[in-house]
Amino acid sequence: MNQLETGLSITFRKAEFEHDAAMLHKWHHEPHVIPYWNQDFPFSKYTKHLKKLLADDHQTLWIGHLDSVAMSYWETYWAKDDIIGDYYEAETYDQGVHLLIGDPSYLGKGLSLPMLHEIMKQMFTDKRTQRIVAEPDSRNKKMIHVFKKCGFFPQKEIQLPDKKALFMICEREDFEWGPENGL
Repeated sequence: MNQLETGLSITFRKAEFEHDAAMLHKWHHEPHVIPYWNQDFPFSKYTKHLKKLLADDHQTLWIGHLDSVAMSYWETYWAKDDIIGDYYEAETYDQGVHLLIGDPSYLGKGLSLPMLHEIMKQMFTDKRTQRIVAEPDSRNKKMIHVFKKCGFFPQKEIQLPDKKALFMICEREDFEWGPENGL
């Protein structure tokens, strides 16, 4: 858990099908999410998709909370076992991250940066992980900026099956831990 300067706390919990399917389906239909995620499926198709994601051992799905209120969705994954592993020389313990702010009332409040920072701290607790990768949509300049602020460096543009992306890497030593989190 992390306390923001405002006193609000950031926490993550693993996503659960029964508890989260309707909320995640709604979030994937938000106008600010659709262009970057392309998962605005009908509910029956979305639930099949979500079940597949939840059953996939190479990734973990998270719900991000601000003061116990669900407001964001996160995927952390082992890069070598993901499609991104086909686009660079992935090490065994490289991890990757995807995120979205679901509830539009939380947009524009500067929350993506501290939340990304917090989940990266969690990912780097696995001492074997030396790199975290991301591949934001090339059009998503705001998220690219947030990734850079957390220590990611652009590597190259890549064409994934569902988007043109900017492939980025954050090395453990480049991660901005903050004064309370020294390695």
